[in-house]
Amino acid sequence: MDDIEKRLPRRDPLPAIGAQRRNLLGGLVGGTTTLIAGRTLAADLHNFPPLPSWSQQLGRPVATNPYGKPSPFEANIIRRLSPGLTTTRESTIAFTPLQNLFGTITPNGLHFERSHGGLPEVDPYQHRLILHGLVKNPKIYTMEDLLRFPAVSRVHFLECGANTGMEWNNVAVPTVQFTHGMLSCAEYTGVLLSTLLEDVGFDRKAAKFVLAEGADAAGLTRTIPLEFALNDAMIVYGQNGEMLRPENGYPVRLFVPGVQGVSSVKWLRRLELGDQPWHTREETMHYADLMPDGKSQQFTWIQEAKSVITSPSGGQRLLDKRGYYQITGLAWSGRGRIKRVDVSTDGGRSWHPAQLQEPITSKALTRFRTDWVWDGVPALLQSRCIDDTGYVQPKLRQLREGRGTRSIYHNNAIQTWRIATDGGVHNVQV
Repeated sequence: MDDIEKRLPRRDPLPAIGAQRRNLLGGLVGGTTTLIAGRTLAADLHNFPPLPSWSQQLGRPVATNPYGKPSPFEANIIRRLSPGLTTTRESTIAFTPLQNLFGTITPNGLHFERSHGGLPEVDPYQHRLILHGLVKNPKIYTMEDLLRFPAVSRVHFLECGANTGMEWNNVAVPTVQFTHGMLSCAEYTGVLLSTLLEDVGFDRKAAKFVLAEGADAAGLTRTIPLEFALNDAMIVYGQNGEMLRPENGYPVRLFVPGVQGVSSVKWLRRLELGDQPWHTREETMHYADLMPDGKSQQFTWIQEAKSVITSPSGGQRLLDKRGYYQITGLAWSGRGRIKRVDVSTDGGRSWHPAQLQEPITSKALTRFRTDWVWDGVPALLQSRCIDDTGYVQPKLRQLREGRGTRSIYHNNAIQTWRIATDGGVHNVQV
């Protein structure tokens, strides 16, 4: 077992849930078994567990933690760094534990984190946002100014363009936290960028692009097309009902739904309108797709439709050799809504539709589930999604035919998990 596997969360909800549901089904069929929390007990209940100690004494006072924290029993459910991914911890990635999350909303404390120059401590009372370039009335906004504009709240996913990037050539990491954990979903609150553009009177004829610049030490800058800015791009200050966390861009960030995460510049300090792309450092040296002929393709903005099974997934183990389990995972598309998700347990030879959890909204994570009775023999689990534009998530072979194996970014290929006879789940490529 390598160092990454040793650090996996101890809590794995899959085996217990599978065993409990299977016992429940058995009780319903037999009609003679009493079930309590997945255990079969005698009908007289003489073996009922005694009252636990925590039920016989007062608990801690209210507001012991003025800002709520998870139970200490959930201490292993955390963001994790992939060893050796970057040379410094100031410019690295903290991965979301997708295998341990429920529903589609990522808690703020587990939202994936990507920084290029460390986390600046920005004073919101001194921070300013400059909007200039091809506009009639360039302006400097304070946080108080931004909070006075009409606000909107919308649920969207955010995915780094390098998500699953380590898997282009070979299996590189064992768990879904490291294959797909540069992904989160939240309710974002802020001002539509189009509102600010109207406020400064942007040049409707000449302006074609917007340059966004962050206030971090890296001075990260990205170009986005004006059409994104006029559509659903937001100047965000709230996330999941509270102000942004520092690692997510406090006090204000740009958010461009459906577009690779680097374009949603954190700690936003400047927006400039121009008539052509800027070709900044992050657009020429990084976040460009290396093609088979050695050339780089710039400006791949949209995150195409993608899905992954999060349970069972790599690093987990099915404790019971046979029986009922629920397969569940996430699907998303930068172009709109998820229309359908199919699941295969035989490596893609056959597929069947999964159930989609409501609500299914545009450019947001969608949870899917399907029932599965494992017969104890090796299995290959896959998911394949289709969005409302008709785009079908590709097989890894199909993606490599057009993109080669030397790329880093925008890998949306079908993921495969192998279930071994001992119940262990492993990352494989087929």
